Amino acid sequence: MNQQKTHWAQEAVFYHIYPLGFCGAPERNDFSSPAQDRLAKVGQWIPHMRALGMNALYLGPLFESSAHGYDTADYYKVDRRLGSNSDLQKLSAELHNNGIRLILDGVFNHVGRDFWAFRDVQQKGAASAYCGWFDGLRFGESNPYGDPFTYTPWEGHYDLVHLNLRNPDVRAHLFEAVRTWVQEFDIDGLRLDVAYQLDMEFLQELSAFCRALKPDFFLLGEVVHGDYSRWANPQTLDSVTNYEAYKGLYSSLVDKNYFEIAYSLNREFGPGGLYCGLPLYNFADNHDVDRVAAKLPDPALLNPLYLLLFTMPGIPSIYYGSEFGVDGRRSAQDDRPLRPALDLDQLQRNAPQPHLPETITRLAALRAQLPALRSGGYSQLHVASEQLAFARLSSDEYIVVMLNAAAEPARLELDLPVRAETVVDVLNNGEDFKLENGRLVIEEIPPRWGRVLKLAVR
Repeated sequence: MNQQKTHWAQEAVFYHIYPLGFCGAPERNDFSSPAQDRLAKVGQWIPHMRALGMNALYLGPLFESSAHGYDTADYYKVDRRLGSNSDLQKLSAELHNNGIRLILDGVFNHVGRDFWAFRDVQQKGAASAYCGWFDGLRFGESNPYGDPFTYTPWEGHYDLVHLNLRNPDVRAHLFEAVRTWVQEFDIDGLRLDVAYQLDMEFLQELSAFCRALKPDFFLLGEVVHGDYSRWANPQTLDSVTNYEAYKGLYSSLVDKNYFEIAYSLNREFGPGGLYCGLPLYNFADNHDVDRVAAKLPDPALLNPLYLLLFTMPGIPSIYYGSEFGVDGRRSAQDDRPLRPALDLDQLQRNAPQPHLPETITRLAALRAQLPALRSGGYSQLHVASEQLAFARLSSDEYIVVMLNAAAEPARLELDLPVRAETVVDVLNNGEDFKLENGRLVIEEIPPRWGRVLKLAVR
């Protein structure tokens, strides 16, 4: 990513919807029923997204698939369980008319067994023109489904067939799909599924192709471990999923150990940090992991958790329903509890955590108000088991964020390397404080909450 120019995603707050679950679609595709416009439900939630302060939507997977969406059958057709291509066109226009950008899932590592080219191999065997489209395809052996050939599955799951991304025809097919999505649906970017497994040359070609279609096209990669800058750099992706910070966001509260997340933030964004200036995609939960409300021993801890999510460096994301404190845990074989169909009216009347949407709305507005929170530097000021303080600083703004995860108020004294005429808590009713000889004394940080102080620096 070109760090000299601010990308629109650095100004974004993402809302994340897993549409097949959210819309209550059938678990399996019969490939014969007429398209049903369940995507209209997403449109009904647009006022809610706007009220929260969301200005970007990650929606996916969307295209014709056998079951969960990551087993693609046709890259060029919206899954009939969700609607038609024209239904997605309509939704995209409605989102953009409301100032909400749209990114979709790009599932390019593997396809499902109902993918049309794989079906051709099943029907024609070694005579199929598409044998070269799949990794590890070998005839004379069998697979668990009884075909007279085997292939490379995704992480041992034979319902997911590895594509051969080195094949130029495969790349042309996928790139043309992306062109179609831009032209038909006016998408603003892609979240690349299992980007950590994608061929790096493929990612670089995809990046150049997407930038030629839209110069500000946003490419987000799903990456769990490793050096994030290997994937997020000027030649490949704009951002990756910040799984390192995801873990610390909740476990530092569960274990009363802010040292854990403080270590990650320093490592990633502190002076000399590995990813300074790189807008990583931050999240508290998503469609693959337990809801964060299910992980915390006290729901009041959601307040400092989201306060940190919206004030730390990077791009914040909210997974649908988590703004109400919806919980859910996956089992070893079942992700469905993480991906429920939700009714907005019912949630607004009877939310598990009724005050949380207002809190998230305040935090999103605060982030929009303070440029240093969106793109400023990071410097740790204080860390203890249940308190954390850090500065977010830009050339003309100095913000001090204080977090208190304890069940009682906390007192904090900080020595700051600045002089300021005024210190105002922009999070809590504009309370005023004084900075005397570089020392800031805060007698009370509210329990399970915090302060965001704006300093008028001299």
